Amino acid sequence: MTEPILLAARAGDTEFTMSRADFDRARRLIHRHAGISLAEGKEAMVYGRLARRLRDTRHAGFAPYLQHLEEMLAAGGAVAERELQEFVNCLTTNLTSFFREEHHFPLLAADLRARAALPGAGQPVRLWCSAASTGEEPYSLAMTVVETLGGAARVEIMASDIDTQVLATAERGVYAADARGLDEQRLRRFFQRGTGANQGRARVRPEVARLVRFMPFNLVNGDWAKLGAPFDVIFCRNVMIYFDATTQRAVLQRMHGVLKPGGLLYVGHSENFSDARELFRLRGKTVYERV
Repeated sequence: MTEPILLAARAGDTEFTMSRADFDRARRLIHRHAGISLAEGKEAMVYGRLARRLRDTRHAGFAPYLQHLEEMLAAGGAVAERELQEFVNCLTTNLTSFFREEHHFPLLAADLRARAALPGAGQPVRLWCSAASTGEEPYSLAMTVVETLGGAARVEIMASDIDTQVLATAERGVYAADARGLDEQRLRRFFQRGTGANQGRARVRPEVARLVRFMPFNLVNGDWAKLGAPFDVIFCRNVMIYFDATTQRAVLQRMHGVLKPGGLLYVGHSENFSDARELFRLRGKTVYERV
């Protein structure tokens, strides 16, 4: 029986078709290696994003590309890891802006002041932005730190993402001067405006950039020991919505393990972890405290 075709399109002289088996195979691969659960109805998204990779690798269709990827992964090695990373980069979603879900930042500022006032507070406060995307979120954290504690604050911000392409953008720290979420006051204080060929662009100032360290990290299959000392605060916003319940639970347990007692977990507006009360209790609007 012929496998039904879900999508077909012409790209130059090459026609790609994606069958139900191809779509399901891609879903299994991204779930196994990144924890992402692709729902029914995402066929066009998968097609559009992976078609670019087919062209880059000169594969004639989805089936031979996915077969090649699985064979490479079975054999192992650096080349396989690089191609897996490209595959993951294609299928991750990156939607972000400066000071997104802005109600979190006054809460973070209050928490930073409270931690700075603790008796014997001498160790750096550690924050982890676990889905840094193109950098707007970790730099928003850094700007909040400077506004709250000053430029010499002893704060470390770890910023990670599974997508290495967006991390490269984040490390450059260059954005449109009219980027969403940036007001004129913060733009003047925290960014250097471009001139000439860079007119309309702005680069994060060193006093902000110095607070942030970027690294690739897979929340599902990563080596959590590499994260270092426990964190005071974790931002993991609008990430768990892409995981199934089992994966969510596993990630929450790992985050509980790398948060200090009383540490805070900031999540997205549509995420609710009331079924993990033994790990986290609700502290404020979409802010949880480690139990």
